[in-house]
Amino acid sequence: MSFFKRLKEKLTGGNEQQEQQNGSSQLDEQTYQEKLLIETGEETIPAPEQEAAEKVQSEAAEHMPMEEEQKHTEEAEPYLLNNAAVEEPQKQSAWSITQKFKAGLEKTRNSFTSKVNDLVARYRKVDEDFFEELEDVLLQADVGFETVMELMDKLRFEVQRKNIKDTNGIQAIISEKLVEIYESGEENLTDLNIQQSGDLTVILFVGVNGVGKTTTIGKLAHRLKSEGKTVMLAAGDTFRAGAIDQLQIWGERVGVEVIAQSEGSDPAAVMYDAIRAAKNRQVDVLICDTAGRLQNKVNLMNELEKVHRVISREIPDAPHEVLLALDATTGQNALVQAQMFKETTNVTGIVLTKLDGTAKGGIVLAIRNKLHIPVKFVGLGEKMDDLQPFDAERYVYGLFADGLEKELKELED
Repeated sequence: MSFFKRLKEKLTGGNEQQEQQNGSSQLDEQTYQEKLLIETGEETIPAPEQEAAEKVQSEAAEHMPMEEEQKHTEEAEPYLLNNAAVEEPQKQSAWSITQKFKAGLEKTRNSFTSKVNDLVARYRKVDEDFFEELEDVLLQADVGFETVMELMDKLRFEVQRKNIKDTNGIQAIISEKLVEIYESGEENLTDLNIQQSGDLTVILFVGVNGVGKTTTIGKLAHRLKSEGKTVMLAAGDTFRAGAIDQLQIWGERVGVEVIAQSEGSDPAAVMYDAIRAAKNRQVDVLICDTAGRLQNKVNLMNELEKVHRVISREIPDAPHEVLLALDATTGQNALVQAQMFKETTNVTGIVLTKLDGTAKGGIVLAIRNKLHIPVKFVGLGEKMDDLQPFDAERYVYGLFADGLEKELKELED
């Protein structure tokens, strides 16, 4: 199936059965065309929930000290938590999910796509000078050197194979090749390893302080609970002041039990108690928080290995997922963190937070291509349902939305 056809199915929900499963009726062709004509900017009318999220962000910014705003530390998160109501579980349509990616990648698109558009406008022919400038644009978006080189090779081959002379439609080709590089022929990259037959699933969260790890745990608990699963949280971050309280607040908001001990307790002991409690209560999923590990602190990494051993001793094949939370706004530093954590523990997936807050969203591709670890979830805003399973096609659409919408409309005409 061509990239355009897959993209249209994602935008509209594909078929009626899929749309019904998502809780909305299939978009008719007229509605689809109208949505394709929506432009980003002041003319776009934000949805009520988007307005609410923007209000929360604005209020938080007014009360947040400058140094905390710059560092994006987790210490600022309780303020956002207390001002953001937990929504009732609500299924989202295919179009609304696509729009979340478009809105969440606005900063990256404004920076990245404007440069691509300028490049296309200046170069009527696809030649070596065009490719060299395109390389620079991609590198500035933190796509990563290896990924950029692979993309350039694929683009050169495709241009030669199809005998492409001008830059018309080049954004669609770039988009398709980026999706191919990310997926690498694999499927179901975002699926969590949830155990069947009522067995307990253990998800271990790791990551340094300030990346939004605790907030992400709360949002994931909300997501799993809305899917009908029983969830429990383990407050394994016993070192950071206020970390246990913060997780307990999230537990109250989401409506899930939190197993915790006093500050300074042994994190491995917390995990032991949590697993026993989860088994006794026949919980479906146990999500374990850990301390914000600084990757250059050997003792903290050893502590993480100890936690892993305790979990594995109680449940031989656990943890079933080790999710590394990374802050997208840190760019290449996130890639360095991912490399170090991968060497220490068996990271099975990345949760990339604050993707809506960076102009260098290409880091998604760099992480996937260099480390071969899938990005399972991305944070696209402050609302509960803004934690979304990563989707390569929706992500690329978010990067190139304006140009792709124009090309899609021309294709439909």
